[in-house]
Amino acid sequence: MIISHYFPTLTAEQLDRFAALDALYHDWNAKINVISRKDIDNLYEHHVLHSLGIAEIIRFRPGTRVMDLGTGGGFPGIPLAIMFPEVHFHLVDSIGKKIRVCNEVIEALGLQNVTTQHARAEEIKYAKSPKKAKRDEETVPAEGVQPARFDFVVSRAVMPLADLVKISRPHIAQNPNAGNALPNGLIALKGGELEHEAAAVRGEKLITPLSDFFQEEYFQTKKVVYVQL
Repeated sequence: MIISHYFPTLTAEQLDRFAALDALYHDWNAKINVISRKDIDNLYEHHVLHSLGIAEIIRFRPGTRVMDLGTGGGFPGIPLAIMFPEVHFHLVDSIGKKIRVCNEVIEALGLQNVTTQHARAEEIKYAKSPKKAKRDEETVPAEGVQPARFDFVVSRAVMPLADLVKISRPHIAQNPNAGNALPNGLIALKGGELEHEAAAVRGEKLITPLSDFFQEEYFQTKKVVYVQL
């Protein structure tokens, strides 16, 4: 399997979960189209390994909270959740049927470190801290309300980088000592020429070609973009 070629230290459980993705996505994609029918046979290279490109620039520390914004069928969130079992991933998409596929795949794999939410990014609310909450208010988060913001937002969304930064910023925890190798921010998988997109975004940025890690032709134009938020 192409995944074990690039990540040779995976555990037996991780390998089993990655191997199970093929049948799961072929089955669910026939019912609910979350991956192009022409591309489903390239699942591991174009979707799973592409998602794991993020793992080549950062190894999330245990306890990190990561939001996958516009997850679609669960990419990059589900492959990353298999790779980092001690990290919490929250998959968000505005299309309910895509979240349904995510939920089915998560359940079939037995992943305990993934939650999902059918919502637009702008609709996501966060619980008030006990200090800010009124005495007579319930401090337990209501359904759909997140207990805390996230250390990172990851995404394969196709929107311009500046727009993705704007949408992601309200979801990032202002916690500069989170303990990861990179400060909290956005990590996006993008393709093509990114100079103009990146120029429109202020702040610290890191653009890494995936061809530095993966030799397949598909990755020649693919990049991982990190923006500190």
